[in-house]
Amino acid sequence: MDYLWTPWRSQYMAQVTEGPQSDCFFCDAVKLNRDEETLIVNRGKKAFVILNRFPYTCGHVMIVPYAHVARISECEPGTLAEMMELAQKVEGLFHGEYKPDGINLGMNLGRAAGAGVAGHLHLHVLPRWFGDSNFMTVTGETRVLPEELGTTYERLKKAFRR
Repeated sequence: MDYLWTPWRSQYMAQVTEGPQSDCFFCDAVKLNRDEETLIVNRGKKAFVILNRFPYTCGHVMIVPYAHVARISECEPGTLAEMMELAQKVEGLFHGEYKPDGINLGMNLGRAAGAGVAGHLHLHVLPRWFGDSNFMTVTGETRVLPEELGTTYERLKKAFRR
């Protein structure tokens, strides 16, 4: 049996058990107003950009409306427009910061569709590179990420300020 030790994950596990306990970590992150801790890299008027704590690739973010809604049809048109504007901004930031070969954008609406947070709509945006799906994910059910979340946070936070 092989082990892949990830001691830095213990900090996250402690936060999960000690932090606010509600049904929606997106809403909690906004209310806490501690963006570095909650990994919110940008706040817009109707939506915000937050790092995914369980990223598929470095830079994996989610664009989330402030309104706690589960479906696109429940969003105000202005919110959807801002989410797309943020997606456009993130696309540009990724090309400048990470130089990916491609970018995935996607939403999973409802549990049956794979939504991890089914009650709060969110758009995943992640840079992709040829060969970024390697044998570790397939054989070891493990992702290998060359950048810590703190580093990703700093890179994208600075990029949004420019």
